Amino acid sequence: MPQDPTDFEWSYWIEWGKERILWLLAGHLLVSQVSRLLVEKYKPWCLMVYGMAACWLLLGIKGFAVILVHATISFAVAQFQLSLLTWLCSLILLSTLRIPAVEEAKRKWYDTENEYYLLLFTVSVRCLFCTSFSLEYCWHGPAQKSTHSFLWMLAYVFYYPMFHNGPLMNFDEFSKQMRRQEAFSLKTNLSILIVGIIRIFFWWCLAELMIHLMYIHALYSSAPPLEAASYWALGGLALAQVLFFYVKYLVLYGVPALLLQMDGLKPPTLPCCVSLMHSFTKMWRSFDVGLHRFLVRYIYVPMGGSQSSLLGTLFSTALTFAFVSYWHGGQSYLWYWGALNWFGVIVENGVKRILSISLIQDLI
Repeated sequence: MPQDPTDFEWSYWIEWGKERILWLLAGHLLVSQVSRLLVEKYKPWCLMVYGMAACWLLLGIKGFAVILVHATISFAVAQFQLSLLTWLCSLILLSTLRIPAVEEAKRKWYDTENEYYLLLFTVSVRCLFCTSFSLEYCWHGPAQKSTHSFLWMLAYVFYYPMFHNGPLMNFDEFSKQMRRQEAFSLKTNLSILIVGIIRIFFWWCLAELMIHLMYIHALYSSAPPLEAASYWALGGLALAQVLFFYVKYLVLYGVPALLLQMDGLKPPTLPCCVSLMHSFTKMWRSFDVGLHRFLVRYIYVPMGGSQSSLLGTLFSTALTFAFVSYWHGGQSYLWYWGALNWFGVIVENGVKRILSISLIQDLI
């Protein structure tokens, strides 16, 4: 039975995975295990060199140069140790991905649109990594500067398992775990690898079954079936779509998470099943845990967060969702999506505050 081809993200990453990315990830695994076994002290630099070589191979010298230039500019601006200047630099670098003339020039570097999109997705994710490193550099004193060198930035930015699509790990977590030297057991790692591969293979089979049998996205792309469906059917379609989205990211984040474990790192928790969620807040906290930690640490808390006044909290939350919408592409529908999520979180937290009043609790 033919599959539903209308879910671009799944088709795109599966195609790239089969062509090259899975082989490059396997190469990373080999380099990682050999370096852990023989030269544990130099493991970050071995993985950095491999990540740079993989980037060069997949994106070409021009794509590699773009990422290296972004990292260099971010590091140079971080030397001023001004968080506002660092954020301004990050937003400007991110905005260059949406300049038509620049887009057209980059498209000419490649033979296919898929290759250009791989560069676009990779640079978008690298922008978050550069921002994380730069802000940590601004916040740490002179005593920690040795662990925030340009070499460490390159080791972080070019770490291959998280290179193209995440998940996101903040620099402070990455550097602490990468510098930690632990006893290496090939037998233990092999068992982790086998169990992990079996789990990911099961999730992949489940996602493929949904793509081949349910045609959720094809139905969404055609108005007549939706207009003819009952409200119960529409609700079922919506649930099916978010469940597929969940299974899809178990695969897309599960593969790099397994490699992080093999490298002796603790990956961000995989997405929580959407059927278990009943709130906007929990959805944002437990679906993309790495992105949530980034947003809280670098935007929400520095802008005041829940510790500020009501207006301050509203502003902090709005700024967080505005950044998420802009980073995802900044199209009009993404601004609507961000605004609706912001409204949902605000209403939910407002109701919680009201219910926490002792008089209301007594009435209940």
